[in-house]
Amino acid sequence: MTEPMAVVTRGELASVVRDEARFRHWYDATLPRVYRYLAARCAGDDALAEELTQQTFVAALRNRDRFDGRSDVLTWLCAIARNRLIDHYRRHARETRRHDQLINAHRTGIDTRWQSVETRNAVEATLRRLPADQRLALLFRYLDGLSVREVASAIGRTEKATESLLARAREAFRVAYGDQNDA
Repeated sequence: MTEPMAVVTRGELASVVRDEARFRHWYDATLPRVYRYLAARCAGDDALAEELTQQTFVAALRNRDRFDGRSDVLTWLCAIARNRLIDHYRRHARETRRHDQLINAHRTGIDTRWQSVETRNAVEATLRRLPADQRLALLFRYLDGLSVREVASAIGRTEKATESLLARAREAFRVAYGDQNDA
């Protein structure tokens, strides 16, 4: 059963958002339902459920003019929450594929150590130790296969600066990877 104020019509949603007391009451009534919806789908990751709940309400407020009133506001909020959850898992899957591709990119004929779990873990750890701009440039260049010009455009640098960044990133990776294997 829906709590009082959880159900609002299209016209009421705009007025609820403008009235702080009514908004607080509506928010307090709807938040637990949206959170429970997400928590049940986040495999025990409470922080993720909280983050996605926050994103849901932000998106709902930004797009309140799109609420057409044909459904209950909670149904609309849960649809937004579902889309945020799908986006999260898609992003996570994309990042996992990128890491896997990077690790497997040079597997064929270069070094059989690339096939070992220990090496994969070492490569991932080495990438995490690099500064964010170097890591991103390496991933764009060698994982995504972008040209130096495309990498430069993606990170907002000149081609010359990007070439320099890539050279520093390759060297930093070599040093960090060697240090990790020596330990």
